[in-house]
Amino acid sequence: MKYSDALETMHQYAKNDALRKHMYAVESAMRAYAKKFGEDEETWAIVGILHDFDYEMYPNAPDHPAKGSEILKTLGYSEEILRTILSHADYMNVPRDTRLAKTLYACDELCGFIGAVAVIRPNKIRDLEVSSVKKKLKDKGFARNVSREDIDHGAADLGIPLEEHIKFVIEAMKADAERLGL
Repeated sequence: MKYSDALETMHQYAKNDALRKHMYAVESAMRAYAKKFGEDEETWAIVGILHDFDYEMYPNAPDHPAKGSEILKTLGYSEEILRTILSHADYMNVPRDTRLAKTLYACDELCGFIGAVAVIRPNKIRDLEVSSVKKKLKDKGFARNVSREDIDHGAADLGIPLEEHIKFVIEAMKADAERLGL
């Protein structure tokens, strides 16, 4: 499958602008990590853009991402992409045994959190620092639906110190700030 097909699929199923921006953010981080690790950028971007495409239709576990995976299978997506998307939800019990799966998990919650921090700032993401993100992570009332534990585990499983991971994802999102509305 091509990225353009994945983007079309995402737009067909996800109509909510905030959800689309989240998937764009995860895509940006996934592309950046693919470059860093010397991996296939298109595959990694496809995973980022599609990981939550079914969320509006199936917001409850385990329907999301199980039913979305079924849709993607009928569209001809690879087993690697299907397994990776399934693995980003802990309750699916699909092991994150590839760098691709570990990276998706590490980027998903963090992208959402960074977006939440950036959107309340006067300059959005333009001058966002790691220290500001870490400070907000300590505030349990801020973006309370974002799992701090998942953010910590994601970075650890990826083998990257949390501060370095936050900085890397901020930079990836900055590079795509206009599309992200940041």
